[in-house]
Amino acid sequence: MGDYTIQISSRLINQLAEGDNQPKRKAKKTKPKVSPQSKADQAKTHHHAEKPKPMAEPPTQSPPFFFPVPQQAAANTELESIKSVLKEGEKVLEKVERQERSIVHEVAERANDLREKEFKIPEPKPMPCSSDHEAWKKCYEENVGNPLKCSGLVMRFQDCARLFRQQVSSKQT
Repeated sequence: MGDYTIQISSRLINQLAEGDNQPKRKAKKTKPKVSPQSKADQAKTHHHAEKPKPMAEPPTQSPPFFFPVPQQAAANTELESIKSVLKEGEKVLEKVERQERSIVHEVAERANDLREKEFKIPEPKPMPCSSDHEAWKKCYEENVGNPLKCSGLVMRFQDCARLFRQQVSSKQT
């Protein structure tokens, strides 16, 4: 068997739902033009006219190819399509929200990394010749009455400081 498609308009559905309460239009009857002689002939034959034929009654059932669809079923179909569109929209929204959360998390991590690098206090460089400096200071504290005992430590500190100054000046040039 072949496949058939039936299209039912909303106007037809409304007509079926309302029933046959609407007045039907009567078709206009047109009279044929008859000559005066034929009128006389018609009058003679009128007496011998046949009895009117009874009209056939319209069928009570719909033809087999017509399947009326109730208005409720059409509304349900439309409602189901709207629901499916809503579900699809919700899925897309969830996906976008997940992407947004991951991007926000990534941006927050990068911002923290930058903040740590920018505001991180640098490690202090050790003071050059600090051990020699501490040694002569301690010697002076212990030998307050005889500071000449610390002259060798002071000379070592001076040599270390001079050497460091030379290294710094050679790097700058």
